[in-house]
Amino acid sequence: MKYYNFMFKKKIAYIGSLSLIGMITTEFGVIGILPQIASYYHINISTAGLLLSAYAITVAIAGPFMTMFTSGINRKTLMAVTMLIFLLTGIVSSFAPPFWLLMVVRILPAFLHPVLVSNAVAAATSSADKKVAHQMMAIVMAGIGIATITTVPFATYIAGLFDNWQLSFMVQASISLVVLVAIIILLPSMPIKEKKSYGSQLKILTKPTFLVSAFFSFLMIGGLFSTYSYFADYLSKVNHMNPKTIGLMLLLFGSTGVLGNFLAGKLLTKDITKTTAAFLIGLLMICIPIYYSGTMSFSTVLLIAVWGFLQTPCFLTAQAYMIETAPEAPEFANSLAISFGNLGISFGTAIGGLFINNYGVQSTPWVMFAFCTLALVMMLLKKLIEKHVCRKS
Repeated sequence: MKYYNFMFKKKIAYIGSLSLIGMITTEFGVIGILPQIASYYHINISTAGLLLSAYAITVAIAGPFMTMFTSGINRKTLMAVTMLIFLLTGIVSSFAPPFWLLMVVRILPAFLHPVLVSNAVAAATSSADKKVAHQMMAIVMAGIGIATITTVPFATYIAGLFDNWQLSFMVQASISLVVLVAIIILLPSMPIKEKKSYGSQLKILTKPTFLVSAFFSFLMIGGLFSTYSYFADYLSKVNHMNPKTIGLMLLLFGSTGVLGNFLAGKLLTKDITKTTAAFLIGLLMICIPIYYSGTMSFSTVLLIAVWGFLQTPCFLTAQAYMIETAPEAPEFANSLAISFGNLGISFGTAIGGLFINNYGVQSTPWVMFAFCTLALVMMLLKKLIEKHVCRKS
């Protein structure tokens, strides 16, 4: 019986991972084509970057409320509806509408983005012991890394190969269709047995440790995207790579990221705080060689591989670090983790764009360094609060 339950959870976790592949392809697929979009619409790269930051800010603001309001709805239904919206908006985007409309259809699926992640994680981890729960969560979150090595670079590569950025959105829509069919056919119905009250969920916002971990997530994810949002532009202008090579570098980045995610999933079952700190410190250290990287060489390729290995697991570690502080409301805590992470994406992308406009794209690794240093400070502050609480009790 125990083995059957484990395999059942594993099946749900893999479908959840597939759902995240579709979601991440839509959210991050635009990164590799920002230069082409900027050229097509005759705007600068930081304005084109709004396609990423506007999506992220919508997730950040709407996420927790959407998760609470939909908390009583069948999880399969929610996941299917979300992927349908991703599919439709991808189709509209592929027709190269006016920039304002492109922005609108980018924002629409963002409203249900955290609902998809929260339900995928909750479905795979509910009624599981701590060790199994972290393993299932790692499987679901692996969808982020898998997308970065397969669908995201593939969409970028196709757009570069045919010199047509709209094809990237066509690839995104196709993947959303595959995921939607998989959810409908393979995912069992998952009605909610007991809906938590809004008050019991909101109560976690009064916990100092949770709030500090939320700011940690905001700062760390913001640091990642102050540079990664302009990955294609950085490799083009600093490392002098062409669009096809950039697509391959995205593939390499994601490939090593999957390995990093797998390792992080294993380590989280032993110690969440130490695992989170280890990957964060690794990112701090790699900012310097990224800044000093020059024309493409073997060392540049190796650097991108290490960067991907360290960065991709941070989505998993950030969520685990936050959810650990609010076991009484895991779904709502998960949605807040997504919201603060996406708020970090938006803010980091905006700050990165600001520095690009003033100091050039090569300045962004120092922005990442500053963000990650502040995130490390938040980890230390959380530790101090925990010690203070222990003394009082």
